[in-house]
Amino acid sequence: MPQSPVEPLIVLESVHLKLASMAGEVNVLRGIDLSVAAGETVGIVGPSGSGKSTMLMVIAGLERATAGRVRVAGADLSDLDEDRLATFRRDNVGIVFQAFHLMQTMTALENVAVPLELAGDRGAFARARELLAAVGLEQRLEHYPGQLSGGEQQRVALARAFATRPRLLLADEPTGNLDGETGRHVIDLLFDLHSRHGTTLLLITHDPLLAARCDRVVRLKDGRVAGEGKAMPVVDGSVVPIRRT
Repeated sequence: MPQSPVEPLIVLESVHLKLASMAGEVNVLRGIDLSVAAGETVGIVGPSGSGKSTMLMVIAGLERATAGRVRVAGADLSDLDEDRLATFRRDNVGIVFQAFHLMQTMTALENVAVPLELAGDRGAFARARELLAAVGLEQRLEHYPGQLSGGEQQRVALARAFATRPRLLLADEPTGNLDGETGRHVIDLLFDLHSRHGTTLLLITHDPLLAARCDRVVRLKDGRVAGEGKAMPVVDGSVVPIRRT
């Protein structure tokens, strides 16, 4: 018997989002169509203000689409109330931000253990120690964010994002606040963790070399998908134009 097709992990169909501003309503997303397979790595590129971060927030259920369909990990997000959305994120989504967003009054160990404790994991601290060791921070467990370098803080954020073994990781310019060498190390860790856990990865970046490490690159412009395909870096650091949709 023929096998039934596997449903993509992410399906966006004609997704629109309007947000209020002092100047009136702003159309941030203007009909996004996107499908992402489980385990795929997708680079999200485009100019500032093109809707990249907003699209990730919609996929995470942190913003509600004004119109269209958002289906992630088998759940139609428009059907979920705020409590069920919080449970959906806890069980399925990890997020890494440019600004780390660690809790300053908690140690590295406590920062990583928190999502595990919220998920009811009785071995939260043992698991947190394992994750911090995996990102090379086994000697920094009891340090607070203010005692860690930028690269170390982002490694704590990576460990926290992978703590609950999410099916989907959303990374928004994770190297934006890091120097080049530190940023490369963090990205190597990110892709290594993705490979080990089989996590689907959506990565926002302005770095063409980083985008080219992904299976596919999607370019946004003015709140729409302007093209997608496999981007190839060129000598001047730009990206070969990707296929128009």
